Amino acid sequence: MEINLGKLPFDIDFHPSDSLVAAGLITGDLLLYRYDAESTPQRLLEVHAHDESCRSARFINEGRAIVTGSPDCSILATDVETGSAIARLEDAHLAPINRIINLTESNIASGDDDGCVKVWDTRQRSCCNSFDAHEEYISDMTFASDSMKLLATSGDGTLSVCNLRRNKVQAQSEFSEDELLSVVIMKNGRKVICGTQTGTLLLYSWGFFKDCSDRFVELCPNPVDALLKLDEDKVVTGSYNGLISLVNILPNRILQPIAEHSEYPVERLALSHDKKVLGSISHDQMLKMWNMDELLQGSSTLVRSHPAASDSDDDEMDVDSNLPRSHRGTKRKNASTGQTSTSASGSFFADL
Repeated sequence: MEINLGKLPFDIDFHPSDSLVAAGLITGDLLLYRYDAESTPQRLLEVHAHDESCRSARFINEGRAIVTGSPDCSILATDVETGSAIARLEDAHLAPINRIINLTESNIASGDDDGCVKVWDTRQRSCCNSFDAHEEYISDMTFASDSMKLLATSGDGTLSVCNLRRNKVQAQSEFSEDELLSVVIMKNGRKVICGTQTGTLLLYSWGFFKDCSDRFVELCPNPVDALLKLDEDKVVTGSYNGLISLVNILPNRILQPIAEHSEYPVERLALSHDKKVLGSISHDQMLKMWNMDELLQGSSTLVRSHPAASDSDDDEMDVDSNLPRSHRGTKRKNASTGQTSTSASGSFFADL
């Protein structure tokens, strides 16, 4: 099952309880589709959410609204039923917004091109945390709900751990000389996996974030732009060569390539609420939805196995003029404490 979105997509997200999928496009448009295995996907909404590209999209409030982030530094909340704007924050960040994720039922986090991470409380209707954790763009984030810690990866080659209770950056890895592009928490919270520009998967042990404990190099040399946790042992990877692979963590091995999106890089991966559909987007402007049962058939067959190396990088394709900067060798940011925001942006969630 696939959908021609018409323009380059930057992000996708599935509804938390219904057969709906949302996509943010380079044009600033937000698209919403209803999908069914037995019929053609139906477009429900097309909203021009931002004047610049729509880099990030997430369902919030139990799927009643979608928040989007843009290089225009704004965050928009859109009603899923009507497509009308619920609220817009024009100056949510001082730099282009690159990533938004859900934390809890009433919290989301956003990351920008200058390495700033903000946490928003929809209940209190305000920005409650701001962390200047990185020197370069925030590429991905994930959340450990049991310890209330927000993990972020960046183009500066480091992984940060932000403590939301203490409102500070609690830990940060050493510079890896490789851009970190994606991150997931696995092994029941004991391991953090990061995808990199060189295709290496870096494995960090929880509580020991200074340096990675293992490196898995079998996906090299293709950058791993997307990581999607399937369960505590297996992760789905989306690579620059268009391949989607199933990888086992500890022991580290590629179980099998499970799909090929296209010849272009896989930008994002997402899983439906019932884990029956895998969504992928790439530069071919297609949103492809894969049947997970079919993909995982025969996944127990090992394609390649390699021990991890222990360690003590169309001719008129649409281009986002404000894509995150990519500079290696940037010095780590000295400021590691978080600041509580008291700006006028606190009224953003007043209508949510």
